[in-house]
Amino acid sequence: MAGKLVRYKVDEHGVAVVTLDHPETRNALGDELLDELLAALEGAKADDSVRVVVLTSSHDRIFSAGGNLKAFADDRPPIVKYAGLGRFPRLFKLIGALGKPVICAANGDVLAGAFGLALSCDLVIATESARFGCPEINVGAFPFMISALIYRNVDRMKANELMMLGDLITADQARDLGIVNKVVADEEFGDTVQDWARRIAAKSPLLMKLGKDAIDSTRDLSLAEALDVLQAQLALAFTTEDLVEGVQAFREKRAPVWRRR
Repeated sequence: MAGKLVRYKVDEHGVAVVTLDHPETRNALGDELLDELLAALEGAKADDSVRVVVLTSSHDRIFSAGGNLKAFADDRPPIVKYAGLGRFPRLFKLIGALGKPVICAANGDVLAGAFGLALSCDLVIATESARFGCPEINVGAFPFMISALIYRNVDRMKANELMMLGDLITADQARDLGIVNKVVADEEFGDTVQDWARRIAAKSPLLMKLGKDAIDSTRDLSLAEALDVLQAQLALAFTTEDLVEGVQAFREKRAPVWRRR
């Protein structure tokens, strides 16, 4: 699953680290990189040994600069460009339906399309030096594809400000907006990401999958429809061995032993 532009590695704890590794383009989300990223995530979804995915960057200051602007303005026929745009919704939908938590480890600036990528993840940890935003409006592009994600995560007026002015915000400001979980000093970043990933990996993979699937399928439903789906998911959880094991381990004051799936 590892390619030329995306690295993929699974450790003994079930943490799959997916690393954007095209620093010369500041990890621009071009077609080739997106294809490799999709393949890596599909591999993590299919691998029963993977319990959590960490998405990060090899660049020392940039997580990703977003879409490939050169490709936006090249001379390919519009129909070819349109066909390529399908990679972004596929990516965002895949992360939601992965069945495993995805942590965005923002070790640098998260810009334009990459801002949407971060918002599609379940948790975001950022370094103090990271910045977030939609600067593409400054070069004549609008953040069409990620506007749906921004509107689902940021209050309307602030969302409009981010998309229409194109200003960047700091990691602390992103945390205050509720789109970053934790801001960490650069020197503590790696240890914090590892700690969160391993703590998640220690949970029941089956119950985590049921929970994430429930979140993904109900986030845009009405309350009444969502409650019906969630009741069914809870009933399903009652049939699992992991729920019984978790309660029994709690009573016996020991670490639970989960089934792999």
